[in-house]
Amino acid sequence: MAPQHGDYQLEIYLNGLTGAVPPHPMTFPELERRAERALPPRVWSYVAGGAGDEHTQEANAEAFRRWGLYPRMFVGARERDTGVDLCGVRLPSPLLMAPVGVVGLCAQDGHGDLAVADAAARAGVPMIASTLSQDPLEEVAARFGDTPGFFQLYTPTDRELAASLVRRAEAAGFAGIVVTLDTWVTGWRPRDLATGHLPMLHGHCLANYTSDPVFQGLVGADAPRETVTAQWAGLFGNPLTWDDLPWLRSLTELPLIVKGVCHPDDARRAADGGVDAIYVSNHGGRQANGGIPALECLPEVAAATDLPVIFDSGVRSGTDAVKALALGATAVAVGRPYVYGLATGGTDGVVHVLRSMLAEADLLMAVDGYPSLGDLTPEALRDLRA
Repeated sequence: MAPQHGDYQLEIYLNGLTGAVPPHPMTFPELERRAERALPPRVWSYVAGGAGDEHTQEANAEAFRRWGLYPRMFVGARERDTGVDLCGVRLPSPLLMAPVGVVGLCAQDGHGDLAVADAAARAGVPMIASTLSQDPLEEVAARFGDTPGFFQLYTPTDRELAASLVRRAEAAGFAGIVVTLDTWVTGWRPRDLATGHLPMLHGHCLANYTSDPVFQGLVGADAPRETVTAQWAGLFGNPLTWDDLPWLRSLTELPLIVKGVCHPDDARRAADGGVDAIYVSNHGGRQANGGIPALECLPEVAAATDLPVIFDSGVRSGTDAVKALALGATAVAVGRPYVYGLATGGTDGVVHVLRSMLAEADLLMAVDGYPSLGDLTPEALRDLRA
């Protein structure tokens, strides 16, 4: 029988025969507790915090409890097929790592982007690398090995700079461009406001800008940090409109994925505008409070077009990922769990989190009788509130 993701469970139990126990947490609450102890308070606030009173952030995670998965018997799901095609890229599983702008600061050596890229190579789970990186995108992509990666673009107001970033991503070998739509201005985040700390204004996570020839031309050679951060702040916020979509589409022949779509009408219009995939997300509740849990938006968006759908926001486990797939996601991106794994265990910690989530999802499909992702449909779920 071919190896399955669930074999990670057997690996842990076999190690236990020699008295070895996993060095990394097996549950999200414990992972979160250890990460808080490991990270500097300002970094912890930025990663863990959300908008307003964090109701939407909490509702994102709670929304998964609404749904229960029917167990189906006499299926014989001895082997599970978890492979997926995403925009012409064949992936061994539907799991991705969502873009996290300060992931570079979450490693003890300050190079978390590289550590996560190494984890992507080892686990076979693609990283969506953020524009806000401690290391240039070329160095991040060089660590992917045979695992494809995607580049997330915060679209600057300077179109030449945007084009330059996309060209660099193409040249570096990224498999697609993910344009984030909901972060042209920072949402109201009390935790960060209480510390008065925005990492980029301190010069962190700007390597993709300072290494870019267009940005260098704007700030001049050997510009001091204050000049660099002021230039970045003046370029970062670009409130895109539908009129900008043809220009975005013209920037690349790579798959274009738009992130932050939560309304079916927006999904349809984006599809008509030539995008290749829809990314359902409310930024994990970090940008806007008082919204709808992203999971509640997923079914209508998935039904609105024939395009692949990526989902994130509130995913904490392999079980959550399975439920999102059943509600229409083609692929599921995880955010805070892998970042916390990085904070507590570096690359090994990230790999452990990813393998644990894949194993849980795989074993759930085995026990409940779903041998392939195609078997995970809305009919597999019951609304526990009904």
